[in-house]
Amino acid sequence: MAIEVKDVMGRVAIAVLEDAPFADIVAAMKRFAVGAVTVIDADRRPVGVVSEDDLLLKETDAVKHSVSIFESRRQRQEHQKASGVTAGQLMTTPPVTVTPGTPVREAARIMHDKHIKQLPVIDPVTGRIIGTLHQQDVLRVFARPMEQLEADIRAAIDDLDDYAVEIEKGVVRISGKVQWKSQAIALVERIRAVEGVVDVLSELTYEHDDLVIVPPLL
Repeated sequence: MAIEVKDVMGRVAIAVLEDAPFADIVAAMKRFAVGAVTVIDADRRPVGVVSEDDLLLKETDAVKHSVSIFESRRQRQEHQKASGVTAGQLMTTPPVTVTPGTPVREAARIMHDKHIKQLPVIDPVTGRIIGTLHQQDVLRVFARPMEQLEADIRAAIDDLDDYAVEIEKGVVRISGKVQWKSQAIALVERIRAVEGVVDVLSELTYEHDDLVIVPPLL
């Protein structure tokens, strides 16, 4: 069974309103020990995110008052943020969000691709923020009880009793014999897809290689 965001998410929505001043944003980050906060509108719907990088532009932006026609769009946006004093002026948009039903594996991919450590969780119907998914929440998947991990592996492989399986710190070692090479590959991929599996070491053997392409006779 796929683990979803609702199974590991934090129930505290770490957010500030669009008119929240700079000092309140810093205070929220410090209180919850996070590197970013979600910016919400009056209906609690995410409209952006303010990160530590956004706040640091106050110090790193060297040209705060002059504007050059040769500036890139990104540079102009950074200058605007550097002069901002509220969450609405400082935030990056649009926000990247997930829902409680989003698979944790997908959320982890989003975090990796976007280089972010937390995601606001929204209600799929109302769009309102209902919690926050942190990077450490995702990593909890790899600390699952052995019994749960083994049960999910058994569910992924119906005939698990035909193979010898060892699990140590999330690494699964499987051995046994199958008829076709493609079967061995499929077994490994099904185990690898189980949330909490760090790696799969295959010692499976096969009788026939059905992946060999035989050239036609001339």
